[in-house]
Amino acid sequence: MATTGDEGRTAKGANVSRLERILESKRAEIAALKNVDEEPATVRRGTLDVTRFLRRGAGQPLRLLCEIKRKSPSAGVLTHATDVGPRAEAYARGGAALISVLCDAPFFGGSWDDLTRVRTCVDRLSRDIPILAKEFVLDEVQLDRARAKGADAVLLIARIVSPSRLRELHDAARVRDLQPVVEVTDETELAAALDIDTARAVRVLAAIPDDHVRIHLSGIKSEEDVRTIARTPADAALVGEALMREADPEPLLRRLVVAGA
Repeated sequence: MATTGDEGRTAKGANVSRLERILESKRAEIAALKNVDEEPATVRRGTLDVTRFLRRGAGQPLRLLCEIKRKSPSAGVLTHATDVGPRAEAYARGGAALISVLCDAPFFGGSWDDLTRVRTCVDRLSRDIPILAKEFVLDEVQLDRARAKGADAVLLIARIVSPSRLRELHDAARVRDLQPVVEVTDETELAAALDIDTARAVRVLAAIPDDHVRIHLSGIKSEEDVRTIARTPADAALVGEALMREADPEPLLRRLVVAGA
């Protein structure tokens, strides 16, 4: 499963140093996780087949991934709500195909407990919805934590690891019954991603083979954005900040779902 996106993009200047700070923080967090006794699984269940939920056939609507993100380094605080459960339930009612949960605390205000809270709330509903752990994954211990806390899938970002390390993390996720979702931003990163199983985004999406699920991961803000992406080969698109800025995201999400049909 391959994606195009720009979370933490390292184009130039401030964004480069920002990503470096995030990764430095993540390495310290990984070291701490490795010094903690293994936690028992919070969620004891098999994972959902994420590909089945996201792939769209000919004539079918664009699938929407809805993100829970409390803040970002570029946009600042997006919500002051402390409980992610009601938002996850609103996403489910509004037609989300998948819910993405930011797990990074220092830069995005998330947590592994947010992941479990979303999982618990969604599992009470009448339809299955897969959960993506969105993290800056550098080590297998993060995959262990994602699985224990209830994720069905985990984000792997091609540009923060070497191609060989990307393959290792991909395989390690599979062993843990997690669907790897690989984020790429250009054709070089796509080539590394394919070794393991706006205009640039459209170009990269078009280059992804048909047997992979294509996810557009950047900047959906409006119904027109959704209609634009729906005309590309993308199977799905992520909606994040636009929904997080809504006190009740369900009405906007319903409009976006209709726009993708």
